[in-house]
Amino acid sequence: MVKTVNREHLLMELYKSAFPPLAKYVARMGGSVDDAKDVFQDALVIYYEKAVAGSLITADGKAYLLGIAKHMWFKKFREQNNTFPLDDTWEQADETEQQICNNKVLQFLETAGKRCLELLSAFYYHKLPMKEAAEQFGYAGERSVTVQKYKCLEKVRDTVKERSLTYADFIE
Repeated sequence: MVKTVNREHLLMELYKSAFPPLAKYVARMGGSVDDAKDVFQDALVIYYEKAVAGSLITADGKAYLLGIAKHMWFKKFREQNNTFPLDDTWEQADETEQQICNNKVLQFLETAGKRCLELLSAFYYHKLPMKEAAEQFGYAGERSVTVQKYKCLEKVRDTVKERSLTYADFIE
C-alpha cells in the first residue's frame, strides 16, 4: 500500500512538473492541449513501465519523461503533416527558441549600458580582435579593452544575480 501511494505521488509530481513545458512545446509546434495530453499520457505509461522494470536510463524522471513525450509528438506530428520533414521541424523550433533566448539575453546586456553593449557586440558577435577594438573604442591598448569587457560582463552578471535568474529563465 505504501509503495502504491509513493508511486501515485511520484507520478503526480512528474505530471505537475513535466506537463506544462510539454504543453508549451506542443503548442509551439502546432498542436493542441488535447494533443499534449494524449502524448503525455502515452509517455507516462512508457515511463512507468520502464520504472517498474528497472530499465530507466537516467535518474532525472522529468527529463526522461519529456524526452519520451517530445519524441512521440514529433512522430505524431510527422505522420499528420507529411509535407514537413523532421529536420525542418527541428530547425523551426530551434530558431524560435533561439530568438526568444536572444531577446532575453539582449535585454540583460542593455542593462549594462550602450557602450558595454557595443563593446561586447564587437567582441563576441563581430569577432573583433582586441587590438582593433582598442582603436575603435579609443582605449590605450588591448589590456584596457580586456578590463572594460570584464567590467561590462560583471555588470550583466550582477543584474542576473540581483534578479535571482537561472538558465531556465532564458529558455522558457
